[in-house]
Amino acid sequence: MRAMTTGALGLAALLACAGAHAQEAGPLRSYPAKPIRFICPYNPGGAGDIFSRTIARKLTEFLGRSVVVDNRAGANGGIGTALAAKAMPDGYTLLMGNSGPLTVNPNLYRGVPYDPVRDFQPVTQGTVYWYVLVALSAAPFKSLDDLVAALKSKQGTLTYGSTGIGGGNHLAAELFNLMTGGKAIHVPYTGSAVALASLLGGQTNYMFDTVVTAVPHIRAGRLRAFAVTATKRSRALPDVPTLDQLGLKGYDITQWQAVVAPAGTPRPIVDALHRAVVRALRSPDVIERIGPRAGNELVGNTPDEFSRVIKNDLAKYAKIIKAAGIVVP
Repeated sequence: MRAMTTGALGLAALLACAGAHAQEAGPLRSYPAKPIRFICPYNPGGAGDIFSRTIARKLTEFLGRSVVVDNRAGANGGIGTALAAKAMPDGYTLLMGNSGPLTVNPNLYRGVPYDPVRDFQPVTQGTVYWYVLVALSAAPFKSLDDLVAALKSKQGTLTYGSTGIGGGNHLAAELFNLMTGGKAIHVPYTGSAVALASLLGGQTNYMFDTVVTAVPHIRAGRLRAFAVTATKRSRALPDVPTLDQLGLKGYDITQWQAVVAPAGTPRPIVDALHRAVVRALRSPDVIERIGPRAGNELVGNTPDEFSRVIKNDLAKYAKIIKAAGIVVP
């Protein structure tokens, strides 16, 4: 009887274990069974849209179901992000997550209709990109020290352009001012192309531009590059030091593109999506299109690692915005 009891207990344990595995695998048995919507919170043709369509095309290939990009632009990425936050957490709605709407907007705008931590399940960080501090080659400042000296001696007279209040290059410039003690006039534009054109036309004095858009002008001799904003050099500009290397210790401003899902998406589905996106990021055609040649570093970290990035960036941008007194009119 004792042997039979032990055997029964062993069988019960095996059945319970098998049941747990079956329950865990349940969401994956037929996933995906229909097309997946991939919300891009930006207009077609921009960097966010290019990332979204590149990843969606590979996920379609790897998952065997169509992954359809749905552009929902507006409010600095907030409209599409809010839409994704309210979607069913069943793995059939994904979001092209961006550092702007997920880590800047909640610190900058009142009443943002989503919580970047509570309402989303990170899948993986896809790319990281940073900025390069540039001025016209004909400008009177020939080095970073020259620019800092000009900012201090001409307090509040030099101008810099950005993609708008709260844009990554705006925050990069404000952190630069905070760390150097300089002051300048912020000139917000409606996008990177307009801001860069104003710099090239001499309407502004300097700018933190994305590496990918600045490189052609640097190589052509129209712009002088002083430093990049990450803690390591850009592979597209290996001879340009970082601001940290030039003495602004701890200076680090990077932005990212990512894949996130609504909170509550089953973990087995999240893990399956993570494997598929990381596989996409390792594909030669994806590396060619959105990798170093496009000014990006490809990441592919785990959901938990990416969650820590979001929380850290939320805290970092909160400090910058408060210290610089950035407000939305």
